[in-house]
Amino acid sequence: MERNDAALEVLPAVEGFTFVESVGGIAAYRLAANDLDVLLMPQNTVPVVVFMITYHVGSRNEPTGLTGATHMLEHLMFKGTARFHKAQGTSVFQVLQRVGAQVNATTWLDRTNYYALLPREHLSLAVEIEADRMRGALLLPEDVEAERTVILNEMDRSENDPLRNLYQAVWSVAFVAHPYRHPTIGWRSDVENITAEALRHFYDTFYWPNNATVSIIGDFELEEALKLVQQHFGPIERSPRPIPAVWTREPVQRGERRLVLHQAGELGVVMVAFKSPAGLDPDADALDVLACILSQGRNSRLYRKLTDTGRTLSVTATNERHRDPGLFYVVARLAPGVAHAEVEAILLEELAQVAACGVSEEEVARAQTQLAALEVYGRDGPFAIAAQLNEAIAIGDWKLYATYLDRIACVTAVDIQRVAQTYLTEAARTVGWYVPQAA
Repeated sequence: MERNDAALEVLPAVEGFTFVESVGGIAAYRLAANDLDVLLMPQNTVPVVVFMITYHVGSRNEPTGLTGATHMLEHLMFKGTARFHKAQGTSVFQVLQRVGAQVNATTWLDRTNYYALLPREHLSLAVEIEADRMRGALLLPEDVEAERTVILNEMDRSENDPLRNLYQAVWSVAFVAHPYRHPTIGWRSDVENITAEALRHFYDTFYWPNNATVSIIGDFELEEALKLVQQHFGPIERSPRPIPAVWTREPVQRGERRLVLHQAGELGVVMVAFKSPAGLDPDADALDVLACILSQGRNSRLYRKLTDTGRTLSVTATNERHRDPGLFYVVARLAPGVAHAEVEAILLEELAQVAACGVSEEEVARAQTQLAALEVYGRDGPFAIAAQLNEAIAIGDWKLYATYLDRIACVTAVDIQRVAQTYLTEAARTVGWYVPQAA
């Protein structure tokens, strides 16, 4: 990955923008007219550019009865505006794919992003399209009905995936108040009944420049790119009302929660989850390193205790970082004939061992090296960078992308033991078993 900091040594003052800061090869500006945030990372390695817009809205922002709204809007944003419409042969996909662009969007708990990877000479087209559909999406009732069918079919396909269902069941039991308990795709009854009017209200609440961050990464001229953003986004007003905040906080969990999922299948799964801190909390860095110590590679603790001994086919520890406190969890896929209780007991014993006795400096150093390698590999090219930057924006601070490796390097064995003692407690634990049944 080429960071190309030299391109940012002399940052131009562009009329209409306020320069905010430059960190890790990324320059941050704000469009004065409407408070749209703009992140710029010039790279001249290949003649392509990624244009991405991240809206600060995800399933976290959906009230009960409107779950799945963000995901459905993701679909509807491709159905057209007055200018870019399939009936005219000018849909988003048609226009951008004609110039060789890769186009898509994703929805998650804290954000929705729309992006195009395209030849550098067509950057203006991507900017124009995203600005047009920021406030110009048609959201026609007939399009809502068509996408409702598509999403319900998507839900039907997912119903056959026990691991996905166990994951969602654990989140829904671990959280009783916070909207992280809702699946991003929505609850079926909400998707079946959501109306075009309700989606229009949701769109008019969150899809505004002051609730979005534009990222441009790749082969482009910084000043020229800012002028394009100003030309197309500048005329859009900021939201007429404040963007609603999510004020729900999950109550303190005061005891273990358990669930068992029965579904057709062959091999069982154990998932053990614990409440974890918000993604920007320094303790999240230590939990990232701990997850690596537990399950990354053949020398990891749980691999040696469970997979090497033939009890599991795989075991994975993950610290999911989100804007609000989330979950640190371990998922173990059982080998044939192995009991859930046996694997759970060994897993919990190993976590208790970390809390009681800590880990070695050697384990910490190895995990830090592994995380650094994974991070660098995951930033290979403009699109990969955009994907990681998108998640940092969602967590609440894009600079996490630039500072993550330094933060990980500061984690110590003392930190690992402390976070294990703080977060991996019985009172904050949710255990889920998937028990296969004959079809």
